Amino acid sequence: MGSHRRSPASPRALTGQGARVTVLSAAFATAATTLAAAPAGAAPPDSPDRARAEVRRLYTEAERATQAYNGAGEKAKALRTALARTQDRMARTQDQVNALREALAPIAGAQYRSGGLDPALMLLLSADPDGYLDQATTLDRMGVVGGQRLRGLRHARRTLDQERREADALLGELERSRRTLARHKDTVRQRLARAKTLLAALPEGERALDARASRSGRPDPGLPLTGAAASPHAAAALATARTALGSPYVWGANGPSRFDCSGLVQWSYARAGVGLPRTSQAQAGAGRRIPLSEARPGDLVVYRADASHIGLYAGGGRVIHAPYPGAPVRYDPVGMMPISSVTRV
Repeated sequence: MGSHRRSPASPRALTGQGARVTVLSAAFATAATTLAAAPAGAAPPDSPDRARAEVRRLYTEAERATQAYNGAGEKAKALRTALARTQDRMARTQDQVNALREALAPIAGAQYRSGGLDPALMLLLSADPDGYLDQATTLDRMGVVGGQRLRGLRHARRTLDQERREADALLGELERSRRTLARHKDTVRQRLARAKTLLAALPEGERALDARASRSGRPDPGLPLTGAAASPHAAAALATARTALGSPYVWGANGPSRFDCSGLVQWSYARAGVGLPRTSQAQAGAGRRIPLSEARPGDLVVYRADASHIGLYAGGGRVIHAPYPGAPVRYDPVGMMPISSVTRV
């Protein structure tokens, strides 16, 4: 018997004979395909204010690409899990085929010695076993047991062929996912490199990029300034996020010491015993939508129309989030940028 591949258990692993792969949300796909490339040779802005505005634009595009990168990474992980499981099934089916062929050999040999080529022997010697099996119409010469084994072999070989086709399809999809991952990684790096160049060109005293000054920075007047968390796990997630205050923003990171925006949310809730998706778009749909006026500590506040930024409502009209490169995990006013939704997990 051959050895079997074992695939690790995963809460997001794909299951089923067809190894169906989860499709990225329409919002994520739209955000991923509408990123505008900044011209490589673009002239630098002619004032510090315009330079900072351009840096903020580049950071926004980099964050969108980061969420696309995170989503592609999750898809690749699911594909690898599905492929490992399909390969494991292939190994088991191949063992079954080998065992059935070995069991049929003595029956075929005995009937050959008694005066004829038995269908099973022809099967074993055939250069096209599947073609022969499709044409074999009589199994009664082999007896009941032999006939059952031959039918079992035919079924096992067809199953093995189907599993091989599934594996080939998954390998192709995994390769496409790898190319998507690389494309989004390049986009992030290009935007961040351009932003770094612009900031470096500013006078030293002009290099600070303070989101509090650049955005509205005003809490929504309809928000309650105090209140208990909506649930024990929301309270635990918020408490965990507070332990990350001061940690650096690193795109694609989800803890325990570096974070991007959705990475901080996922890590905080995971430590509270709740599994959330990796991207801000998927996190926005991971619970129940509530009005902004009903936000309570631990709720998820989602920003921009494409849901490309996210934080945890901390109470007092503030959120805790991972803002952008160079800005550590911190509190900011909940109204720092346009809010698209609030989600209660």
